Order: sequence, then structure tokens, then C-alpha cells
Amino acid sequence: MQQHAAAQQTDQDRTRTHSRRWIILAILSGSLLLIAMDTTVLNVAFPSLVADLQPGSVEQLWIIDAYALILSGLLVTAGALGDRWGRKRLLLIGFVIFAVASLLAVFATAAWHVIGARALLGAGGAAIMPSTLSILQDVFTDARERAFAYAVWAAVIGGGMALGPVIGGLLVQDYGWGAAFLLNVPVAVMVIGLGLWLLPESRSSRSGGHWDWWGVAQSIVGMLALAGGIKQLGKSGFLAPLPWILLAVSAVALTVFVRRQLHSDHPLLQVRLFTDRSFAISAASIFLGMVGMGAVLLLVTQWFQYAEGYSPLEAGVRTLPAPVGLILTSMVTPRLMHRFPIRHVLGSGLVVMAAGLALPWIFQQFTEIGYPAIALSLTVLGLGVGVATTTASVTLMAAAPTRDVGGAAAIDETSYELGAALGIAILGSLATALYRENLPDLDLGAQATASVRDSVGEAAHVANMLGGDEATALLDTVSRAFTDSMTPTFLAGAFLILAAATLTWLWIPRDLRPTENPH
Repeated sequence: MQQHAAAQQTDQDRTRTHSRRWIILAILSGSLLLIAMDTTVLNVAFPSLVADLQPGSVEQLWIIDAYALILSGLLVTAGALGDRWGRKRLLLIGFVIFAVASLLAVFATAAWHVIGARALLGAGGAAIMPSTLSILQDVFTDARERAFAYAVWAAVIGGGMALGPVIGGLLVQDYGWGAAFLLNVPVAVMVIGLGLWLLPESRSSRSGGHWDWWGVAQSIVGMLALAGGIKQLGKSGFLAPLPWILLAVSAVALTVFVRRQLHSDHPLLQVRLFTDRSFAISAASIFLGMVGMGAVLLLVTQWFQYAEGYSPLEAGVRTLPAPVGLILTSMVTPRLMHRFPIRHVLGSGLVVMAAGLALPWIFQQFTEIGYPAIALSLTVLGLGVGVATTTASVTLMAAAPTRDVGGAAAIDETSYELGAALGIAILGSLATALYRENLPDLDLGAQATASVRDSVGEAAHVANMLGGDEATALLDTVSRAFTDSMTPTFLAGAFLILAAATLTWLWIPRDLRPTENPH
């Protein structure tokens, strides 16, 4: 009798929860917008930060990458923690960490302070992100409504990454680079208050068993060594030993992690999810798509400021075609998924993304690149990203059993964040190598020449010290070299995304319908 009453009470609680599901979606979207923006908000603040703190080239890379790399490395662990402790609890803990880390960044006086704060922000973000999808899975029980909720989720995460430079530019122009972090604090406080009141608590049926500390260590070491190895490969070249040591450590750690999870009764991650072709291809599509998107947002905002001379706000505003296109197509994608085969919707979105990346290189073969060409490229890219990432996220989550939703959410978000971080590392390193190749011989003295060849940011700093006609000539030279490195880098990203489109058409089942309720 008591068990029946308890079950009835649970059903009533779920009914009340589902009646406010759209409010819950709004709260989670606000949470996710903040996390996504912090992936790219520093792009336009970066020149101001460099001028103020004067970090070295390696410190500059870590300031940009620390957030996304730490977030990516901790997502699997955070997903498992949410399943065990409760997704709502972990989300609110994450926002407390996020607010504290933001304040530390605002008052930073050295480059390593910013790196540490960005790493802590990544840890907070990792606690927040898996909870968002898991809670959505719990409160949206209708497949079509759930697909729309995931579409909003995808639009927010992609739009947030693209809107980061706009919001950052607005704040940095008037208040300095620290304001890009200060915005996080009131938003975090508001989400904590609303979350305590309105968000439901949920856990996984697989939340029992001992906590796998060795698995946690293996996953974190493997992910960070992978990203660090690729970064060092681009920085030091193929002959340097350190990149290969890091990549070897990553291969060993991740192999041991996978084997451990396969034989564990209570795994941190259900790696067998990847045996489902639609799940695996969806994750790969998100990952490769974000490789291109992450690199584009970094390089384009630098190009606007260093090559075109725009202010941080002007640079941020000029990236708007990408988020606008992304948000528009994300909202119509659930209808496309319900009407057409998934593999055609996802494959077409990826092809449009590739076209957006290839356009600047194509235009450069006929004329000098200006903002109209970049704006068209960003628009096409945003349209493709909206279709591709929304379709991939809905398909990935639909392919996962309910009991594994936390792990699936962690994989989904790891694909987003690690893809963006490695896009900066891989394609950013390629752009740096091409930039150095395109620079002519410079007669500035050994130290100044080395600084100019190190990065476009260092070159701008050298030009500021020179002043006059000599500075103008140097900036013109550097701008041409940077533009000539940027367009082939985008083209390389386009080929990666075309590879994902090919896999989509070949391997995703023709009859897959994730927006339909099972019978």
C-alpha cells in the first residue's frame, strides 16, 4: 500500500515537472549559453589581454585552450558524477565553481592567473553541461518535443560560441578584457536561484557501485595528453620528441580506459554505445564540425582585428552572420528530420558547412578577400552548422538507452568541446605554420623578427613599438601573410567535414527516425 502511494506520488511529481518543462528548457538554455560563450568570448578580448599582461606565445595558446581542454577532459567524469549524485546538484555545484573562477580571472595580474582561472572555469563547465541534456531527457517524454528541445540546446551551444565574440567585444571595448569574465557572475547567481526552485532532481539506474578513481585518472590524462600532443606538434614540428611522447601517453591511457570500462560492472562510460553506427557517426559529425567551427571563430576574429584593424566590438559584430544562420536552421531542423531521412539531413548540413569553409579560399583565387566574402562564408557555415549539429545531437541521444543518457550527454558535449579545442590546436597550428611560410625576410633585428614570426599578435606588438611608416609597412606585410594562411586552413577544415558527410551517407541506416515515439 505504501509502495503504491509512493509510486503514485512519483508520477504526480513527474506530471508537475513535465508541466513546467518549457520553463526548465529556458533555464537550462540560459545555463548553456553562458558555458558556450566562454569557449569563444576571449577571442576578441585576446589582443587587449596580450597588450596588458604580455604573455608569451605558449601562454597565449594555453589562455585560449585551457577552458575547452579542461572541460573536455572532465566531461566523462562529470557525467558519471551526475548519474550518481544527481544532475541538478552537480549543475548547481558547477555554477558555484564558475562564479568563483570568473572572479579570479577578473582580478588576474599575470598570464598564469588567467590560465588557472580558465582551467577552473572549464571544471565548472564540465559539471554543468552533462546535466543539461540529462535533465531534458528526463522531462521531455514525447520524441518530437524532445527533438525540439535538443534543437534549442544545439542552437544555444552553437549560437553561444558564435555570440561570444560579440558580447566580449561590447564589454571589452568599454570596460577592458576582465569584463568578459565579470558577466558570468550575475548569470551564475540567477541560475543557481532559479535552479534550486524549479529544476527537478534525477539520477541513473546505474548509479550504484564503487567509484572508479583509476578510470577517472585514465580518461583525464588521455584526453589532455591527446590535445597537448597535437598542440605541441603544431608548435614544435614533426621532429620534436615532446609531441610524440604526449601522443603515446594519450594512446596508452585511453586504450587502458576503454578496456577498463568494457570489463567494469559500473563503468564511468558505456563505451559500447559506439557500437551503434548512428551514435558513432553522430558523435564524429559533431566533433569534425566543431573542429572547423572552433578554428574559424578564432582565426576570423583575429583577422578582423589584426588584418582589418577593427575594434573588439566591431570584430564581434562582424561574426554575427554565423550565429544568426545557425539559430535559424536549428529551429527548422526538427521538421526536416521528421520529413526526410536522417542521413540526408545530416549529410546535407555537413556539405553546406564545408562549402562555407571553402568559400574564402575560392574567392581568393579571383580577387582580394574582404568582409563581404567572409560574411557570406560565415552565413553559409552557420546555416550548415545549425542543421548538422542539431541532427547529430538528436540522433546521438535517441540512440542511447535511457539508463545511459548521462554518458551519452557527456559524449555529445565532449564532441562539441574537444572538437572546438582541437580545431584551434590542429587548424590553428596549421595557420601558424603557413603564416610563417608566407612571411618574407624581415630586417628588424633578431629578437623583433623572431617575435613577428612567432604569431600575428606578437607582430602587432612589435609594430606598436616601431611606430610611423615602418609600423604601417610591417602591419601590411603581416596582414597579407595572415590572410594567405587563413584561407587554405579553412579549406583543410572543409575536407574534414566532407569526410564526415561521406561517413553519414554510407553508414547511418536509411530507416532511422529519432523524432518518432517508439511503438
